[in-house]
Order: sequence, then structure tokens, then C-alpha cells
Amino acid sequence: MDVHARAGLFWDSIAGRGPMPRAAATLGFEFVDADPDAGWIEVAFTATEAFTNPMGEVLGGFLAAMVYDTVGPALLATLAPNEFQETLELKTTFLNPVHPGRLLGRGRVVQRGEHLAFLDATLSDSSGLLVATGTATATVVQVREPRRTADQRD
Repeated sequence: MDVHARAGLFWDSIAGRGPMPRAAATLGFEFVDADPDAGWIEVAFTATEAFTNPMGEVLGGFLAAMVYDTVGPALLATLAPNEFQETLELKTTFLNPVHPGRLLGRGRVVQRGEHLAFLDATLSDSSGLLVATGTATATVVQVREPRRTADQRD
């Protein structure tokens, strides 16, 4: 898909016209593919040693963040340039332990109304083993001026 043909906060960061959100960068977020008309997206993440517990497994909180950063972009990829999404609810189920490495997220818009959207996602390790699933409910909002962090203020 031609990421340069679309606009909006999500597509601008994917195409390099805007910054990658810090949280996504921390997770090693990588855009893989999407079909906005069909409402699905594929993304990848890099789980590092910094994400692990004493057993050497990636903490569930990081996996939940990856699921979150899969369902959100599934909806974001479908929105108009002046729209964004806010997540109202997220449920993550952990299915298998995972070790540091590349993880593949697949997200989709299950159903969308005028303002509400129902989303789901899967997260698999590099061997294809399903490690987590998730569902979310989000609302579509108009883009507003983003908050500036302390280091961005004059």
C-alpha cells in the first residue's frame, strides 16, 4: 500500500512526514501493511531485553501495549485526516509466554458506527505462535491540538 497517498496523524508518522509517537518507538513499532477499505492492518514490534521479567519473558504490560498499538492503528488507518481515535476499553488475553524478538500484530475493525468502533487484534511471535489477543472499543473524535510535553514547551 502506498502510505504517501494518505494523510492524517497516523499516516503522516508512517510516511515520515511527522514524528513517530514515543510510545510506539519504545515498542519498536513498524508498519507492515494495511487495507483501510477492508479495515485491517499488520504491524510489527521489537520486544527487547528491557521488556523482560526475571524469567526472561516479555512482561504482559508490554504485550498489552503492543495489542493496544495494533487495535488503535487498525482504526486510525481508516479515518479521515481530521479524525483520530480514543480508546474507551481494552481487554488483552495472554496465551503463551514470549521472549524478546520480533512480534507481528494483526488488527481489524470488527464494526464501526458513526462514533463507536469495535476492534480486535492478535499478536504472534516470529515462529507464528499466537501469544496474545485483544479487543477494544474506541470512539472517533475530531483532531485537536496535541498536548506538548515539558521538553517541547518554550
